[in-house]
Amino acid sequence: MESFWARFALRLWVVLILLFLFLPLALIPLYAFNSSNIESWPLAGLTTKWFTTTWNDPDVQTGFALSLRAGLTATALALVLGSCAAFAIHRMTFFGRDVVSLLFVLPLALPGIVTGLALNSFFHFTGISLSIWTIVVGHTTFCIVIVYNNVLARLRRTQGSLIEAAMDLGANAFQTFRDVTLPLIGTAIVSGAMLAFALSFDEVIVTTFTAGAQNTLPMWIFGAIRLGQKLPEVNVVVSFVILVTIIPVVIAARLTGGSGIARTTTAR
Repeated sequence: MESFWARFALRLWVVLILLFLFLPLALIPLYAFNSSNIESWPLAGLTTKWFTTTWNDPDVQTGFALSLRAGLTATALALVLGSCAAFAIHRMTFFGRDVVSLLFVLPLALPGIVTGLALNSFFHFTGISLSIWTIVVGHTTFCIVIVYNNVLARLRRTQGSLIEAAMDLGANAFQTFRDVTLPLIGTAIVSGAMLAFALSFDEVIVTTFTAGAQNTLPMWIFGAIRLGQKLPEVNVVVSFVILVTIIPVVIAARLTGGSGIARTTTAR
């Protein structure tokens, strides 16, 4: 049995780590309401004028629209490709299956700058001009991993006897997928899509090497911070990005951590 002081020390250490990680993130939305354009403490006052200024900034509007388009497109592609790859790895046995599975996971393990440089070199070598589609390709490379891992994990937890029973009762492959497989892995697909979109929306390293003249929202933040201009607007945009990123992650955690269909079926 652990002593009281050991438990207290562990809990205190956890609290300190969480404060170290999330306290700076909590200060950014607070600075977004600062009435002064100089970040100082204590705040000079509270105002919402920077939200109006940021919303009316055409660069911010363009960056937001581009980030949203790239994120949704990359998520859709990752959803299809990652799910198909998970089904292939789970259902089929072939030589080198473990190597193929490793190659799917590898883009997430590699640093973003390595992936960005590799994609940039490939696009220049093949003569492909940098555009929104190169951004989508870059984001899809690591978004596939999120969907792939979620769907594959759910498939491994799913009882194969349910699918066999549906086919024994006369259901064809499409009916089995629609009525049995899809409901079992539905939460994994949705959570994977949300995590992929959150990861794509705030990605800056890969975007930098694949965007060219395109200006996404993270790149606008990076440029504004580097030049030291529009810092109040940066706080507003960063607060929005944090919100857009956190919401899908929280929903995905709820979907994957709750009592899913597969878990309920197993209990029955």
